[in-house]
Amino acid sequence: MKTKAARTPEDTRRRILMAAFAEFYRRGFQGGSLARIVKEAGTTKGALFHHFEGKDDLGHAVIEEVVQPRIQALWIEPLADSDDPITDSKRAIRRFVQEELQNGRLAQGCPLNNFAQEMSPLDEGFRRRIEQVYAAWRGALEAALARGIKAGNVRRGVSPRNVATFIVAAQSGIIGTAKSAQSEELMRQAGEAFFAYLESLRP
Repeated sequence: MKTKAARTPEDTRRRILMAAFAEFYRRGFQGGSLARIVKEAGTTKGALFHHFEGKDDLGHAVIEEVVQPRIQALWIEPLADSDDPITDSKRAIRRFVQEELQNGRLAQGCPLNNFAQEMSPLDEGFRRRIEQVYAAWRGALEAALARGIKAGNVRRGVSPRNVATFIVAAQSGIIGTAKSAQSEELMRQAGEAFFAYLESLRP
């Protein structure tokens, strides 16, 4: 007779993290319920407080261990070796929109931006962690733009730092607009204008 393997502490911690991410993504951090997180993770409040000091500590871990790797995979890794950030950024954006539409997540917005809008004005621990993720995203894009200029795929005179800052802000804003308006059409219109801007960066 087969017996169910005992969960390791690492597995329990990961289940809590993923349940917390889903709860905060749906309801916001302040509206998120530890009771629902525990239930979804299939564990106990005792286990949650064994791994995390409290709700704030859990929220910080969600940013560092769930949201940051998500941003890394979506926006940073596609630019890691890119010397044509215009083409590669457009490809990453198209893939993101397609996947979000298929999974029905577009209306929920960007989890990083959601945390930023809700918690950065209220808590320095959240603000600092959120800004570290944004800084890494901007840095990867800035480096790719600099390589693009050198390779002749981005026009000279463009400021990699300024453009990277604008692009990250624009992407976050477009996703936030689609969430607020609950409109795929509005996102499509904004996306077309954004792509036109990216194309304007070519030589």
